[in-house]
Amino acid sequence: MARLGYGAKATVYIVLGVLAVKAALNMGGETTGSEGALSAIASQPFGQVLLFLVSFGLLGYVLWRFVQAFLDPENNGGGWSNVIRRLSYLLSGIAYSSLALSALRLALGRGQSGNEGSSTPEEWAAKLLQQPMGRWLVGTAGAVVIGVAFYYFYRAFKAKFRKRLRLRSLSQTARKDLIRLCQFGIFARGVVFSIVGGFLIKAALTANPEQARSTEGALEAIQSSSTGGQLMLVVTAAGLVAYGGYMAVQARYRDLDAVS
Repeated sequence: MARLGYGAKATVYIVLGVLAVKAALNMGGETTGSEGALSAIASQPFGQVLLFLVSFGLLGYVLWRFVQAFLDPENNGGGWSNVIRRLSYLLSGIAYSSLALSALRLALGRGQSGNEGSSTPEEWAAKLLQQPMGRWLVGTAGAVVIGVAFYYFYRAFKAKFRKRLRLRSLSQTARKDLIRLCQFGIFARGVVFSIVGGFLIKAALTANPEQARSTEGALEAIQSSSTGGQLMLVVTAAGLVAYGGYMAVQARYRDLDAVS
């Protein structure tokens, strides 16, 4: 189920990135988020069947994240770093459970993904801003998202993920190329997170929930940049495709034999 989950996540990000690349090159694509990628999959031949497979795979990813959060099957040890890691697994599982339900709903023909049962960042920001110390809550959320972005940058630079990959069957050149692909993908996802976090902080400073953005909004912001926006979007979108490749590498090569 873990491998199916990584594969399903790879599919979503590759579709998302390809759509953004096509949008940047004026080839009929669009800047969208994960749920927009699901809609694109649904429009393909046998789209409903593909979505059923993706939703089943995402369910596997959710289950794997919950197992990682509660059981620590890979024996990461104790300490605050492991507590934070396991909390991130839990939050990831919750987030992707929503995406899995969106995929299933769309596969069953119950409206476009994202129309039912989900909220946009603008709506979440509006709800938080209505609470006591709402601007601090939104600002803190933005700071946390930027912190996650820097963690992605750190992961991309250190490439510690390779320790959990079984790449001995590949040549040394192939291994290096695969690691570079993964690093590029992780870094690109960090870029998107940093932009999303920046918009959340802007929403807090201005008390305007309309300033909050999702992945789709981050890509649109890159595209509309006055300096090389199209080129930056192509590079970032290619990075998201590479992140999908990273997930595919996890599905194929991650060492799960030692999981207890």
